[in-house]
Amino acid sequence: MGPISNSPMFFPGFDKLVHCGFFFVLVVFWSNGILRQQNIKHLSYKSAAVILVWCLVYGGAIEILQLTVFTWRSGEWGDLFADMVGACMAAFSILVIEKALGHEKN
Repeated sequence: MGPISNSPMFFPGFDKLVHCGFFFVLVVFWSNGILRQQNIKHLSYKSAAVILVWCLVYGGAIEILQLTVFTWRSGEWGDLFADMVGACMAAFSILVIEKALGHEKN
């Protein structure tokens, strides 16, 4: 984050937390879009896996672009890992919540 990261408002690892949070929100919105578009009540494991693969591709593409195209940025494995942690946390949360809500109605 350059000189901004030296600000007292930020702490070490803030960048990774932001990556994790953005990908968490991305998966939540994407899953919600699939549920609404297909008019279904539960996200299938296959759909969750497809979303996670596309998030891996998207996060990887961002890091490759940062490494090769944008000279003021750097691509890092840690950022890609944080992206996938956020995406997996969201997918897991969605699947668990849907399962819990399904058992509550029975």
